[in-house]
Amino acid sequence: MKFLIDDANIEKIKKIYEFYAIDGVTTNPSILAKAGKNPYDVLSEIRDFIGDKAELHAQVISLKAETMIKEAYKMTEILGRETFVKIPTIPEGLKAMKKLHAQGFKITATAIYTPMQAYLAAKAGADYVAPYVNRIDNLGANGVESVKLIQNIIENCDFSTKILAASFKNSNQVQELCAFGIGAVTVSPDVIENLIRNASVKEAEQDFIDDFEKLCGQGKTMLDI
Repeated sequence: MKFLIDDANIEKIKKIYEFYAIDGVTTNPSILAKAGKNPYDVLSEIRDFIGDKAELHAQVISLKAETMIKEAYKMTEILGRETFVKIPTIPEGLKAMKKLHAQGFKITATAIYTPMQAYLAAKAGADYVAPYVNRIDNLGANGVESVKLIQNIIENCDFSTKILAASFKNSNQVQELCAFGIGAVTVSPDVIENLIRNASVKEAEQDFIDDFEKLCGQGKTMLDI
């Protein structure tokens, strides 16, 4: 399963990359707006840092298929043809997905709230479908269970499409989908750090240090004996 960062803050991205095994970065217009700079400057900086082999996902803004396609061409011209073009899963978006898929573009179908949206996007040639886990929860449904249903549909219909689950608010949501074996998750830096933050781990670590220092001396490590 691939593990991506859902953010456009280059400093946060660099910090997460320093410690964790990361497969790429996803963005959306709202995330780019928080950066407060020209979107192409932000995305280009991310691309330069993560390199061509890591995944970069960036979203079109237009609501008409023809303009979405034009955006896709410009975005990939600047950011590289390997960039995943995020397209909202609306009728015009599905129209654009079909045409872009036929032309060899990498496509992430986004703004997915229902399994049938995911089915139609996969049918249109999307490489990824991106259901919004926590936003589905906020609508009164079960985001994790919806993603599991999407996974079953993809497997039963023999699509090559993978799930890129997004919109997480807690580590348990991520854990459940990891256990289910979906294709990828994209997670904000704050949630990523909470995946490993645990007071019991710190306590155990300090216990090990204290016991070692009793044996070998204060401040000693395996380098000093």
